[in-house]
Amino acid sequence: MQVWFDGGCPLCLREIALMRRLDWRGVIEFTDVAAPDAACPLDRAVLLARLHAREGGVMLSGAAAFAAMWRAIPVLKPLGWLARNRGVLAALEWLYLRFLRIRPRLQRALRR
Repeated sequence: MQVWFDGGCPLCLREIALMRRLDWRGVIEFTDVAAPDAACPLDRAVLLARLHAREGGVMLSGAAAFAAMWRAIPVLKPLGWLARNRGVLAALEWLYLRFLRIRPRLQRALRR
C-alpha cells in the first residue's frame, strides 16, 4: 500500500503523522509529493490536490484513498471496511469535498 500526501500542508502532516503512528506494522509507504525528488505516478498538481493511495494496484483518491489507508491499519480496519459500502463512501466523499473547500483557510490558520 502506498499513500501520496501534501507535505506542505500542516493538516496533511498531522494526519499522516497519526497514520504513521497507527501503522505499527509498517505496511504503508508514505510519499511526500511536495518533496522535489518525490516519485509521482500522476501529475504532481493532481497528487497535491487530493490524497491518493494505491491499494492492490488500483489508484484511489479522496475518501476512497482514506478508506484504503484505514483498511491497512488494524485499529481503523472496521472503518475502512464500512467505507466499502457505496452509500458510506459517497457520504465520506461528500464530506471530503466540503473539507477541501475550507482546507486553504485551515492551512493559513495553522501556519500562523
